[in-house]
Amino acid sequence: MTTTEHIAPAPSSVPVPVPAAPTGRKTVLLIGGVDAHVERYVALGVTTVLIQHPDKVTEYQTRAADVLLVVDYTDWDTVRPFAEAARAVYGVDAVVSLTEPGVTPAGRLGDLFGLTDGRRHEVSRRMRDKSLMRRHLAENGLPVPHAALVEGRESLDAFGERVGYPFIVKPVSTTAGFGLLRAESRADLDRVWARIREMDGGRTDRGSTMFTVDGFLMESYIDGPEFSVEALSFAGRHVVVAVTEKLTSEEHFAELGHAVPARLDAGDRTALTDAVEEFLTGMGVTDGPSHTEIRLSSRGPLVIESHNRLGGDNIVELVEAAYGIDMIAYGTAWPLGLVEPLAASPEPKGSAVMRVVLREPGTVTAVAGVDEVRARPDVLAAQVNVGPGDTVRPLRDNWDRLGSVVVTAADTDSAVALCERLVRESIRIDVEPAAAAAPALAA
Repeated sequence: MTTTEHIAPAPSSVPVPVPAAPTGRKTVLLIGGVDAHVERYVALGVTTVLIQHPDKVTEYQTRAADVLLVVDYTDWDTVRPFAEAARAVYGVDAVVSLTEPGVTPAGRLGDLFGLTDGRRHEVSRRMRDKSLMRRHLAENGLPVPHAALVEGRESLDAFGERVGYPFIVKPVSTTAGFGLLRAESRADLDRVWARIREMDGGRTDRGSTMFTVDGFLMESYIDGPEFSVEALSFAGRHVVVAVTEKLTSEEHFAELGHAVPARLDAGDRTALTDAVEEFLTGMGVTDGPSHTEIRLSSRGPLVIESHNRLGGDNIVELVEAAYGIDMIAYGTAWPLGLVEPLAASPEPKGSAVMRVVLREPGTVTAVAGVDEVRARPDVLAAQVNVGPGDTVRPLRDNWDRLGSVVVTAADTDSAVALCERLVRESIRIDVEPAAAAAPALAA
């Protein structure tokens, strides 16, 4: 019986040695992650040494991980000695992370331990840093929008004069739409600059606080419908698993829903997947899952941003329901050589859709219907994260959404219709309107 060591030491201390893993078992050093990632390793019989952030530890991880080290793994000087000690005690066959804050330290540790091709950290850094990504693509002759770093108030004026309006301003390395700004005109730049100064240098204050706002990038606006491409890479060969249709709005930066498979003709789908495969190769991605957001613009397919990790927002559940492909299983098993690579893109066996729950700003007075929706056989998930007394904020980004419903159906049109009906009619969230905010939202 393997015992779990739960060690939550100060950053300067050293992990307490415990007996090494049984001979013959693979050992993974997992950086961050959610319960599902640990579950896959338990199912594989892999010795799991989990380095988890103090804010993210769950009861299941405490029970299921063979070793649990609780430290801020986003700080290199903190995580390195713990990872080195864990490797010395248990041996490590692979360093893995499938989440945004973990992929960069995981890549750096894998390179340090000689478990990768030595470029994993470099690739992860330029995938996360949107400025590095744009510069690398341009240097390699791949299509990019006009882009430049914000370097003072005057740089906003100069960029607007050069590329026109609207244009987008975004933090170089946050996630989930945090801090995105749209400069509508020259007259709008004072507002944009004030918000930049308010956020720059601090931690993200919505959702996770694990990201630092460390500079802003300006990009010319990309028009056209938005999609994401979910892929798995096997030693440099990219296999597109699914193209996800995204529901967005020009009024804000919140994602309102996803549909798999996307409703596309064959030509547009090929254009998107070819562009993403070219992008991944150009960025140096060789192994593991990726989630690439892309628009079919008037200039052709243009990548908005990409991540060498799994897509969030229920996308992995949508993909598994529609295609029968467990991307978490591939992401966890492939680095250890415990799964065969996909030979080709799968064919859909159905459709799956997620739609978010929204209401007008105000104060929640009642919530009902969630359990009934969740009990339906065609519903994969239903959740609402507000209750009576909670505030409904004006919709700016993903952190203002109130919940979501995920459904399956035979085809995408049917799944979309079902999901939207359940969100609109079956989940009840009563809200007392916010008097000052309601007229502005209506306008």
